Amino acid sequence: MDKMEEMDLLKIQNDVENQLVDSVEEQVLDVEMSVESADYSDCTEGELVEKMKGLLKSNPESYASIKGDVESIKQNFYRKLKAKNEELKSAFLADGGEEADFEPVPNPLEDELKELLAKYKEKRASELMRQENEKKENLESKRRLLGELKVLIDESNTEDFGKRIPVFQKIQQDWKAIGDVPASDSNALWREYQNCVESFYDNLKINKELRDYDFRKNLEAKNELCEQAEKLSSEEDVVVAFRKLQVLHEKWREIGPVSRENREEIWNRFKSASTVVHKKHHDYFDKLKETEIENLEKKKALCEKLESMDLSELSSYKAWQEKSDEIIELQNEWKKIGFAPKKDNVAIYERFRAACDEFFKQKNDFFKSTKKALVDNLTQKIALCEKAEALKDSVEWKSASDKLVLLQKEWKQIGAVPKKQSEIVWKRFISACDYFFERKEKEFKSQKNEQDENLAKKKEIIEQIKSLEIGEDSDAALVALKELTAKWNQIGFVPFKEKDKIYKVYKVAIDEKFDKLNLDRNARRMDVYKANLQDIANKGQQKLQSERKRLLRQYETLTSEIATYENNIGFFSGSSKKAEGMIKDMELKVSKLKSEREVVLEKIKMLEEASEA
Repeated sequence: MDKMEEMDLLKIQNDVENQLVDSVEEQVLDVEMSVESADYSDCTEGELVEKMKGLLKSNPESYASIKGDVESIKQNFYRKLKAKNEELKSAFLADGGEEADFEPVPNPLEDELKELLAKYKEKRASELMRQENEKKENLESKRRLLGELKVLIDESNTEDFGKRIPVFQKIQQDWKAIGDVPASDSNALWREYQNCVESFYDNLKINKELRDYDFRKNLEAKNELCEQAEKLSSEEDVVVAFRKLQVLHEKWREIGPVSRENREEIWNRFKSASTVVHKKHHDYFDKLKETEIENLEKKKALCEKLESMDLSELSSYKAWQEKSDEIIELQNEWKKIGFAPKKDNVAIYERFRAACDEFFKQKNDFFKSTKKALVDNLTQKIALCEKAEALKDSVEWKSASDKLVLLQKEWKQIGAVPKKQSEIVWKRFISACDYFFERKEKEFKSQKNEQDENLAKKKEIIEQIKSLEIGEDSDAALVALKELTAKWNQIGFVPFKEKDKIYKVYKVAIDEKFDKLNLDRNARRMDVYKANLQDIANKGQQKLQSERKRLLRQYETLTSEIATYENNIGFFSGSSKKAEGMIKDMELKVSKLKSEREVVLEKIKMLEEASEA
């Protein structure tokens, strides 16, 4: 290879090196890894660990060959582990937990994977050390061959030419058989070797037939490399094509020179094929950069959408949950967008993450602030349940009904309770209410029939009273009236709408008979009350106490009215007939009120005697 060919080759090599600057090399390795590694995205954590075990047990020829699979397994495992921890964290925060208190659940599979990765790194490091030692040994071997080659081409060497040819060919074979050397020595070693080879041909003036033979063999080898390089232009994966091209360049450098007349032509052919691959490779990464810029804009739009949300309007659990679903949808949309440019990728993610964290922080604060109110509401509703349950077996139908209605109104005014307790406490409350009102409905249904029967009985007694003849034996008539009165008092309730009407008819009928007997009205009233009192006593002490309170209120009212009239009488003066008439009227009213008060007092005494009995 002449100087022009060597300079062109070095120029292409420099172009490649320049392309790999600015982190392109890192992107190429990432793409190669994704192309050559299997797809593990659907595997579970346990399956990923088993895949890793399988890779280590496969004893690959080179641990570098499974690097893509190892990295893919590692990334998928920690992506899934992180997703699970995020879900657990969101649930923890939604239940009212503090973010600082959240601790990820230990995963035993993670420790197992770490051990496998450590084994891989150990084997890979051992392999790299072995390869590096091999390269150093190869370097020493090639330097030793260079020394032998220099001795062979030394002009002072007078050894027979025919004997040098086999030695030279053996050196070439040994050189090709030796593997790679350290990259830092590769170019200099290769140039020194090529110079020696050319010196051997030129300085020792090998015969034309041998020279032409080598040139033809080298030309055939380089033509084959050109064909392989030209086929790379149709390779769909430009990264794979670029990598294969680098291998072809290494092989090119190992092939010896061709005849001078073919050197420029064959090199230009190889260089043209290389240029096509280089251009596609360059265009690919230009397009990749454009896509990354588009991805950056999409991610900025999501950040702006998150940051512009007005969280102050969220005042209910439902509103926060709906907004949470919206945030999760944005996070899923984020995951579908590819990488942004490397210099912006971390910053834009931190911006998005900060906006999400701020939302969930405010959500957590809201849940914490409302949790106490929910617990307070639950306490109030449990208290209402206890009150309702205390009333459900009551037979005080009117009083208990009113109280339960008030409890139901109070229930409606109390706010929400914790969701998991809402249905439970409501069923407890409504069950107590329903139980009482079902009992009441059955009771009143049976009472209605009984009250209708009682009404018929009382009408019959009224007819008996009306038909009672007051003859000469007034005592017998009085006894009959008292018996009918006792029967009347023993009869239970009648329909409420008939109560006053039937009593008035009864009162008129009984008073008419007593009037015919010429009995003192108060005495009659006391006889009737005495009969009624026996009926009240049969209903228990509670009824007696209730009657006593009623009589005491009546006694106090009469006393107050008497005092008012007596006080008013003191204001009148003069001897006019009008004044005297008014005074007499008021004195008469005072006398009636006092008489009425005496009756009430007598009733109280009778009631107290009945209570003591």
